[in-house]
This record gives sequence, structure tokens and C-alpha cells, in this order.
Amino acid sequence: MRVLFAGTPEAAVPSLRALLGSPHEVVAVLTRPDAPSGRGRRLQPSPVAQVALDEGIEVLRPSRPRDEQFQARLEQISPDAAPIVAYGGLIPAAALAVPRHGWVNLHFSLLPAWRGAAPVQHAIMAGDQVTGASTFRLEEGLDTGPVFGVVTESIHPTDTAGDLLGRLAESGAGLLVATLDGIEAGALVPVAQSGDVSLAPKITVEDARIRWADPAMRVDRLVRGCTPAPGAWCEFRGERVKLGPVQTAAEVLDLAPGEIRVAKSAIWAGTATHAVLLGEVKAEGKRMMPASDWARGVRVEPGECLG
Repeated sequence: MRVLFAGTPEAAVPSLRALLGSPHEVVAVLTRPDAPSGRGRRLQPSPVAQVALDEGIEVLRPSRPRDEQFQARLEQISPDAAPIVAYGGLIPAAALAVPRHGWVNLHFSLLPAWRGAAPVQHAIMAGDQVTGASTFRLEEGLDTGPVFGVVTESIHPTDTAGDLLGRLAESGAGLLVATLDGIEAGALVPVAQSGDVSLAPKITVEDARIRWADPAMRVDRLVRGCTPAPGAWCEFRGERVKLGPVQTAAEVLDLAPGEIRVAKSAIWAGTATHAVLLGEVKAEGKRMMPASDWARGVRVEPGECLG
């Protein structure tokens, strides 16, 4: 089939590469406009755009998919299908109607669980043990379309959102190509979603704040779910610090919520239950560093707390 691929972040790149290695022809790529990046804040193409440019594929970067120029070009291209992975914009009804096989969305959850922008983060934060990826026919509702197929993925006890998303991006790429193969062969009929619906809105900076009065398990899941972005954080001496993944202490330490205990090579913080061992800490304007190096640098006093 002739396909237009829509996607933006690194997590969409495996799907684009899988399509480029398949019998399907990628005739154009739709992605978000170039964005500032790096220390110089220079405009850079999205990861998907960069792959397309390297491969000599036409790249469409409208500010909005409703733009008339994009709509006209889409109709000129007239793809058979439009696979879409983490594009980052709403596709209007007029554009949805152009491909004869529709837009096929790869979503990183087992729908109808975790509909929305941050399914992987929410699955980890909720303590799910299994998640996956789904392909479904895109419609105007939020991830509500009928499902073509799924793959499942176990969530490991130490998985960060970045770890899990990396695995789902790879397994999902194979699912997406297989879905297009089945659609072309006329062998796939999408099935309406059923079961309990849960929502996964974008994680805000405030959502990522660590609350030390929570149980250790909840603190651990929050930090892993917010790693690498937006980054879990708390305050120390009135300034914000970001934390990398933590470990729950095997024994109960007598620490108040947020209270810091410094050992030779270990830094602990209290929660509502067990203390947690801090891994890495990033103070404002500093690089991420081992918690023990951070504690020596700021000279943590006995009884001081993270807030």
C-alpha cells in the first residue's frame, strides 16, 4: 500500500523504519514543526522528520493538520492508509476521510485502558503489571476507535517510563506493519473496544512532585513513571531538585516523611512506610549526580528533610 506516516518523537522512529523495510511504500511523512533544541535553542527537525529527510521522503510540517495547504497536499497524495504513532496533534474529520483504509493509530496501551497522551507513564504509576500496544482505526474521539490488534508487554519492577516505552516502540512497530498487511489482504476487521476505560492525560510538572507522606511504593512508582520526562522532583532548602529512580529499603528505618539520613555510600529519605534509597539527584543548574555526591556537596544536616 501507499502510506503517509504520521509521527514525531523518537518512540515513533521504529515504526517508520519498520515500514521502510516492508513492502508498503512510504510516500510522505507528517510530523510536528521543527522545535528549539539543545543549549543554543536552534530549530531542529523532529526525530521522525530527520529519518524521512535522510531517506529522501517528502516531509509535511504544518503548524496544524487543519491547515488548508496540508489538506490540499494530503488529497493530492491520496494514500491508501495513514499509519500514525505519537504525532502530537488532532487529525480533523476532513483529513480522516482521505485515505481509503483510514488512519491506523499505534497506541502504547491495551485499549480501552489508558486512553490519552501518557499511557506508559500512567501504567507504571498505577502499578500495572502488564501493558501493551494496540492498533486501532483513528476517529474523532480520544483513542476510541475499533481495535485491529494488540501485543502485550510485562512491566518489570524497575522499569522507568523510558525503559518500557522503548520496548513497546519496537514491538509496536511490528504490530503496525502486520496490521497494514492484514488490512491490505482484507483479513482484518477492527473490533469495537470493550471493558473498563481509564484515562492517561499528559503528566504535568505538578503531577511529578514527590509527596513524601505517601507510601514508599507510591513514591517509587511516581519517580519511575516520570523518568525521563518530566522528571520527578521535590524541594530541598526551598529549591527544586529532581530525583532519579529510588529503591525501597528492606528494613523499616525510623525516618519522618522526607527526612534524610546520610550514610557512607547511601542516602535515605523517609516516606509514610519504608524509607527509600536515593539513586541520583539533580539540583537546579547542576547535572544529575549520585545522591551521595549531592549530599556531600550541600552538607546535609541531621534532621533535614526533602519537601
